[in-house]
Amino acid sequence: MSDPASRTSAARLFRALGSEARLRLIETLAGEPLTVSALTTATGMSQPLVSQHLATLREIGAVTVTRHGREAIYEIADAHIAHIVTDALQHVDEERTDRV
Repeated sequence: MSDPASRTSAARLFRALGSEARLRLIETLAGEPLTVSALTTATGMSQPLVSQHLATLREIGAVTVTRHGREAIYEIADAHIAHIVTDALQHVDEERTDRV
């Protein structure tokens, strides 16, 4: 069984992933590292909103940022994060399909 600190960290992770916008960003970044501008285009979210959600994902260690001059390139920090999100989305899709 996990220790209390691990459960606290896991709860923090799930709270951060409890946003449709952040799930969309993780799902998009699972394909390839992208700039904020590219994420804005890919998700249809505004640049300030993308930046705000990326800051939250950085705080929990879900994404990392590499700077190249004035560009910031974001990528998934840990493949486990992408798997959690893709597994959850697949589960929901399967549940929805089974109900139809």
